[in-house]
Amino acid sequence: MSYKPKTLTERIDWIMVILFMVISLIGIACIYSIEHRETDIGFFLSGKSYMKQLIWFGISLTAAFVILLTDSKFFTSIPFLAYLIGVLFLLLALTPLGVGVKGSHSWLNLGFFTFQPGELMKLFTALSIAKFLSLQEVNFNTMKHRLICASFALFPAIIILLQNETGLALVYFSFFIAMYREGLPNIVLVIGFSMMALTVATLLIPKNMLFLILSSLALIFLYITRRKLRRNKSIIVLIAGVWLFGVAFSQLIVPFAFTKVLKGYQVQRIYTMLGQEMPDEYVREGVDKKKQNASEYNVSQSKIAIASGGVIGKGFGNGTQTQFDWVPEQTTDFIFCTVGEQFGFFGSALLILLYVSFLMRMIHIAERQRSSFSRIYAYGVAGILFFHLVINIGMTVGLAPVIGIPLPLLSYGGTSFLTFSIMIFILIRLDMDRQMVLR
Repeated sequence: MSYKPKTLTERIDWIMVILFMVISLIGIACIYSIEHRETDIGFFLSGKSYMKQLIWFGISLTAAFVILLTDSKFFTSIPFLAYLIGVLFLLLALTPLGVGVKGSHSWLNLGFFTFQPGELMKLFTALSIAKFLSLQEVNFNTMKHRLICASFALFPAIIILLQNETGLALVYFSFFIAMYREGLPNIVLVIGFSMMALTVATLLIPKNMLFLILSSLALIFLYITRRKLRRNKSIIVLIAGVWLFGVAFSQLIVPFAFTKVLKGYQVQRIYTMLGQEMPDEYVREGVDKKKQNASEYNVSQSKIAIASGGVIGKGFGNGTQTQFDWVPEQTTDFIFCTVGEQFGFFGSALLILLYVSFLMRMIHIAERQRSSFSRIYAYGVAGILFFHLVINIGMTVGLAPVIGIPLPLLSYGGTSFLTFSIMIFILIRLDMDRQMVLR
């Protein structure tokens, strides 16, 4: 019995396509429900954001069609060149060609259109990390290659920080998820989470008290390991080193970062998330700690909108908080509260379930690849989606600082929507050739 090769349509992962379509259309419907007014003379109104998003949806489908017809080897041949072009665009955004939007300087005006290079750079970074780690001469167990791989993610993040786009820069740390899948040691994650916990503790606990806590923990560990100390004196050095680093980090590094590195409004947002008043030592010129800042107001209105939706919501187009513009940035950063208000707990849970299904499908696709390039790229895309999802929803309910991260495929924004669409359909195209070893 002869083997009959699968056709193009048979090799497409239609579950991914359907999930993409459903989430995208929900996003357009949400934007429409916010902007629609009874006085509107029709649906096709060019000035409306939902109409622009619908156009970007059509452009994305056209791009998806082209990607599905492209040879999968093309995507393994362009990563490094695309990365260099992306870095060039990032640097150009810092020149007079760059456009300032809401305090950041991360947009680039090419005359015929304006876009955000940092969004597109996520795609180029995902491809470049996948390409680098799939090279035969690369050994990810060595410190040299780990540092090179990390620099692929951190270099654009630094440039984006210079553009005053903190939220977008933080997204690039999601690539460490793919690196962890490829063998990054557990100790790296332990150190990372420990530094995050120590940073929060530094902000919440008085310095003297935190010093006593760290010293007490060091003494406790010395007591627990007292029998091993006789055989291995290096344990004392290790515990002393960790204690010294913890003290220096909490007493010197964090205060320096919060006074010299971070902007005043960024510090204010972090303290707003923690429910604390910003200390006098962190107050800068133009920042009034006694007044409710913009991020606190946004989160407060977002919580009201979500809570008002109750279990089943107020119904499509009946969201008073979002219909009457009580929630700022409701079509972009805070679009999740639209779902919560109009469709309630059940609607919000269903949307989260769709995203989780999307993520699980990406991981499933990643693990069935023969090519390490395809697997690493899939984890890179999944990491980006996961980071956006957790931070954006956490932001709308007050569990994360307001850092301007959109909800993938749901928030209004052409550059973001098109970038996510291209990333997803490149993944689908690579999966169509999952039996091949791509390099």
